[in-house]
Amino acid sequence: MPRLLITLCTYNEYENLPKLIPDIHAVTPDAEVLVIDDNSPDGTGQLADELAAKDSRIKVLHRSGKLGLGTATVAGFRFAIEHRYEQVLNMDADFSHHPRHLPAIRDCLSRVDVAIGSRYIPGGGVVGWNWRRHFMSQGINFYARLFLGLKTRDNSGSFRCYRVAKLAEIDWSRIRARGYAFQEELLYRCRAVGCSFEETPITFEDRRFGRSKINWKESVAALWVIFRLGLDRLCRVPVQKTH
Repeated sequence: MPRLLITLCTYNEYENLPKLIPDIHAVTPDAEVLVIDDNSPDGTGQLADELAAKDSRIKVLHRSGKLGLGTATVAGFRFAIEHRYEQVLNMDADFSHHPRHLPAIRDCLSRVDVAIGSRYIPGGGVVGWNWRRHFMSQGINFYARLFLGLKTRDNSGSFRCYRVAKLAEIDWSRIRARGYAFQEELLYRCRAVGCSFEETPITFEDRRFGRSKINWKESVAALWVIFRLGLDRLCRVPVQKTH
């Protein structure tokens, strides 16, 4: 099996983490798990260290504060590149992304460079959202397809697996998004380095413990970043540095 790293970006996930990691290893026992903690005040980082001390498959990366989901995800990608993993899979740490979907997502990488756990293809769905969350998510996915020219249906979700060799080709210094627009921008950058894509259905389930960290401010910032990237695309601004 290809060497797999699963990244969990955490901020106040003390209740979820010790339940999630065993469930991950139940379906992907060979995977190593990297917890990227943004100095959670509830002690998530310290708990991750305790779990890592008991299981060599668990790694922990501590950051100085809440620096944004985008930068946390990139930190996980850099770790995967530097430590020569073949695949890296990112998922939420709050059980919104259920581990039962991991084998299907991982299997896609036998055919493509980027596998997307998709809520918006036949067989996929969402449980536990109100109409506002549905409207926001569907709206930003339409917006991303329009401005960035993406063909995939679920561009805002983070439940994905990547071929690390392709991630190593991306110029991370050019990433603009720090928050929730990062997921759309990442697909845009992946396409620029020639990645192929496949979506497999998942059911997104609202978090079991704690509070969602998405808000209207983050949503507006995401729309602005996607708009600017769309202008770059229209003006044919190079996505990668030229050498």
